[in-house]
Amino acid sequence: MSVTHHRRLGVAAGAALLTLAVAGCSDLGRNAVGTISYLTEKERLVTVTNPLVEGCHRLGPAGAVEVTNLTMVDIVLYPNDDCSGDVTTYVATTTSDSIVPRARPWGSYTVVH
Repeated sequence: MSVTHHRRLGVAAGAALLTLAVAGCSDLGRNAVGTISYLTEKERLVTVTNPLVEGCHRLGPAGAVEVTNLTMVDIVLYPNDDCSGDVTTYVATTTSDSIVPRARPWGSYTVVH
């Protein structure tokens, strides 16, 4: 193989890795890169680092009244702890949201992928 061929392979491999990084996932799409932090009703701050992309994630036993999404992917918040319920909240990457007064805390979230 020529030097030019090796360079092209290196550029192609680098582009593929960059695409994965920009998509916000590591470990071949199994984890979101970054943190999700939430505040409980008792004002306890909880931070989850590099959450799994798949599945439903509980927001502790008491739920969350404020959520900050500092991952590279969006999330959806649910009123119940099993990612169910009619009223959901979409939280885009690098944004946050909080419940309205007298609303129930969010119970869980899923990662949009």
